[in-house]
Amino acid sequence: LTMLLCLLQAAAGILCYVGAYVFITYDDYDHFFEDVYTLIPAVIIIAVGTLLFIIGLIGCCATIRESRCGLATFVIILLLVFITEVVVVVLGYIYRAKVEDEVDHSIRKVYNGYNGTNPDAASRAIDYVQRQLRCCGIHNYSDWENTVWFKQTKNNSVPLSCCKAALSNCTGSLTRPMDLYSEGCEALVVKKLQEIMMYVIWAALAFAAIQLLGMLCACVVLCRRSRDPAYELLITGGTYA
Repeated sequence: LTMLLCLLQAAAGILCYVGAYVFITYDDYDHFFEDVYTLIPAVIIIAVGTLLFIIGLIGCCATIRESRCGLATFVIILLLVFITEVVVVVLGYIYRAKVEDEVDHSIRKVYNGYNGTNPDAASRAIDYVQRQLRCCGIHNYSDWENTVWFKQTKNNSVPLSCCKAALSNCTGSLTRPMDLYSEGCEALVVKKLQEIMMYVIWAALAFAAIQLLGMLCACVVLCRRSRDPAYELLITGGTYA
């Protein structure tokens, strides 16, 4: 049981890390995804991680003091957290299925709002995504021809963030399409966001299994102590003959 409690403490730290990673990564893509409720699983998993740390301390104290009440409380809290993590898994799958529709709904608006001469937050987000994911446009680089920015600049070029990283003399000109990333960003953004949600789902499943093991171990310890004659005599104030 002591080893399991140490494992719970480690799990608490990892869960908080996964939740924080989701927050940080979503911040890079939040312009392409307007539904803030998608962050609910990440919020819950951070809360669960914090609670797991507290649970580990309760379990340690209960084990050291051999407190039956403490162990019972430990099991009940673990059960509640286990149910919470099941909810996280369900929400993760629900929001993972919604990612594609959300991105498809918002990405055109973001691209149409691009302003390369005086970049705002949305413009920086587009340039970041195109460089990070090595993509250009929504479906391909030709999508830039339909944007307000492209029509205003009138130079038949796309943003430099569309240029392949290995090229130093790329100007973004559509006359040299071989210099540009050929893959569109929408599919890659959807894939990235779905991968992030899967991190939350797998983390919740893994630590739900650990908690289930913890509950079983604590229940075994409780059963053994309830059947221990010395323990019963201690509770009733009796003595051995």
